[in-house]
Amino acid sequence: MIMSPKRTKYRKFHRGRMTGIATRGNTVTFGDYGLQSLEPSWITSRQIEATRRTITRYTKRKAKLWIKIFPDKSVTARAAESRMGAGKGSVDHWVAVVKPGTVMFEISGLTLEEAKIAFKLAAYKLPVKTKFISKEEN
Repeated sequence: MIMSPKRTKYRKFHRGRMTGIATRGNTVTFGDYGLQSLEPSWITSRQIEATRRTITRYTKRKAKLWIKIFPDKSVTARAAESRMGAGKGSVDHWVAVVKPGTVMFEISGLTLEEAKIAFKLAAYKLPVKTKFISKEEN
């Protein structure tokens, strides 16, 4: 189940810049604990799915999990050994743009220790440094 938007206004996006810190989506709103990004990156739909699987397998589906990021940016790739100047490549995969401070995952229904272990296992699947935060800290 790889995440991608049903439809978009434009098929191909500019790369853009990942400057600044997150001003939205930077607090734990739904669950009790969250996994917060500490650096900017593109998180692919495959990485999100791998993280989701890791958390649900560890918790044995007894916890409620919220995924607060969605891969709505298309990334294009050119064919191997293609010459320059033949236009932009076709859509290869989808990414979510994550800035420092973005809460990517939230969880509830676990103890503090269980949540820390679940998010520690999940952090191995992500290409960014992360931080465990709780609702009380906000």
